[in-house]
This record gives sequence, structure tokens and C-alpha cells, in this order.
Amino acid sequence: MGCYVRNLILFYIFLASALCTCVAYKPVVIVHGVLGDGNTMKDMSDRINELHPNTKVYLVDRFEGWSSLRPMWHQVLEVGADIMKIMAFHPDGIHLIGYSQGGLLARGVLEYFNFHNVHTFVSLSSPQGGQYGTKFLHIFFPTLACEEAYELFYSVVGQHTSVGNYWNDPHHQDLYLKYSVFLPYLNNEIYSNNSSNFKSGITKLKKMVLIGGPDDEVITPWQSSHFGYFDANETVVEMTDQPYYKNDSFGLLTLNKSGRLQIFELSGNTHIDWHINQTIIDDYIVPFLD
Repeated sequence: MGCYVRNLILFYIFLASALCTCVAYKPVVIVHGVLGDGNTMKDMSDRINELHPNTKVYLVDRFEGWSSLRPMWHQVLEVGADIMKIMAFHPDGIHLIGYSQGGLLARGVLEYFNFHNVHTFVSLSSPQGGQYGTKFLHIFFPTLACEEAYELFYSVVGQHTSVGNYWNDPHHQDLYLKYSVFLPYLNNEIYSNNSSNFKSGITKLKKMVLIGGPDDEVITPWQSSHFGYFDANETVVEMTDQPYYKNDSFGLLTLNKSGRLQIFELSGNTHIDWHINQTIIDDYIVPFLD
């Protein structure tokens, strides 16, 4: 009998040891940027699997190429519905990564679908505070001047483009609040019936990670990736001095005070580097995907 008990104890010790070495990582959903597609995020997906073997990684394949310029709310609803289906298969939770426009789209999903089960949200060089720069816009608007872009984007036609939905002209804030149908609502700068839901969608996160840097050359100002933005003099006002932070309009202050907001400023990376730079993936993304 004593031998049996001893062998049983040894078996349970072995079983416990084996279980401890089999780490189960939560699935990851990655949302590509403007004009991109799911395959553009494959380097990141592959690296996650190298460092966290057997992790299930989903690459969003909706609104690829030119269709990524469709209105943001339309994208939020369709991509969000897809992500909700993924969550249904993973009731213990997932992680969500969004690159460039995809990071803002992912935030829209978190706020609109506030019953999500996302644990960590990584926003990778995304225009969270808005955009006021035309370098990448010249791909499809070659003659567009930054100072004149509001005439296009703050119109019915302009609001049918994704970029118009987060164009945030610091010199025309009255028009931004009047015509923009996406970003000021997402920021709860304009109260809506969904305002409390939008905040609860952010505050239920276990962690929000914001990554950006001064050599980006596309996100303008680059501090937009950290929820900073221009004032009327084009002086950058950092996140903690923004009214939506001070008022905790959609939960940033709550996250920060509870230690759930992580911000990384990384120099030496242009906009196309963020999602393929192995050091960034290894040191600033994967450690949060447990």
C-alpha cells in the first residue's frame, strides 16, 4: 500500500511538472494597416509563433488594399463581427494587435463591442490622436496640401474615407467636431448613446500597449501614437494634458492609474519598420502576449 501511495505521489508530481512546462498562450488577432493586407503581417505572426510555439494567430483579411479606405465605422462593424466569432472559440480571452490605421480600427472594435474578452491591446504606430500630415496621402491624393485637406475631409464625400474619419485639423476644430463621424465619437469628445459603452470597452482591458517614435515620418504628429496631438499652434500636447485624458473620457486615465497602460517611445524606426522589425516584436510586443 505504501509503495502504491508513493508511486501515485510521484506520478502526480511528474504530471504537474509536465503541465507546468506546457504554457498555453492566448490566441492573437492582428489587424493590418491602410492599403495593406493580412499577408503584410505574416512576419509578425511567424515571429510570435517562434517565440510562443503553438500560439493561434489570426490575420484579419478584410478591407485589404484600396478597400481599407472605406469608412471606419463600416470597417469596425465587419471586422468586429469577425473578431467576435474568433472570441467565441476562445472564451478564456485573446490578445489584439493593430498596426497603423489598423490600431485605430482595433480600438473602435474594443469600444463598440464592449463585451469583448481582449486581455492585451497593442497599438503599433497608430493615429490614435488623429492625423495631420499628407506624406502617405499623396499616394492617392498627389496634390493634396495639408492646410487645405480639411476642405475635402470635412465634407460628406470626405467622411466616406477612412482617413477623413480621423483627419484632425488643429486649425479647424469646429469643423472637425461638426463633420467628423468617427474619431471625436470614439474619443467621447462628442457625447452619444454609446459613450458609456465606449469607455467600458477600454477599461476592461488588462493591458494597453502604445508603441511609436519620432522617426515614423507618416503618423503626424508621431505623438498621436501615444494619444498626444497638436494644439492650434501645432505644438504637441502630450496625452496626459489632453482633455480626454484629464476627463477620463474613454478610460485612458483609469488604465494609467491602475498600471495597465504601457507606453514605448522607440527611435530609429520609419513607419514601415514597426511590424517587421524583429527587435520590436521580440522586446515590446511578445512579452505582453502571455
